Amino acid sequence: MGRGNITIKRIDNSTSRQVTFSKRRNGLLKKAKELAILCDAQVGVIIFSSTNKLYGFSNSRSKEENNQLVISASDVKVCVIFPYV
Repeated sequence: MGRGNITIKRIDNSTSRQVTFSKRRNGLLKKAKELAILCDAQVGVIIFSSTNKLYGFSNSRSKEENNQLVISASDVKVCVIFPYV
């Protein structure tokens, strides 16, 4: 027996929303780390909370590579997603 479908919608209770954000953020960062290790890929994740706090992960090893992913909240204007070619 599989899991039932749930409706994705905004969580009204702010405390529950913050707890869910923290758990899902940690899960996403863990998956990013695993992807970087398992596939030897360069991975960068940028997450902004509802209070505009910046969270991120980068597996870059050199300072030059890290400079590509260090961004402050005020610098982010547009996020472009490149489809697979």
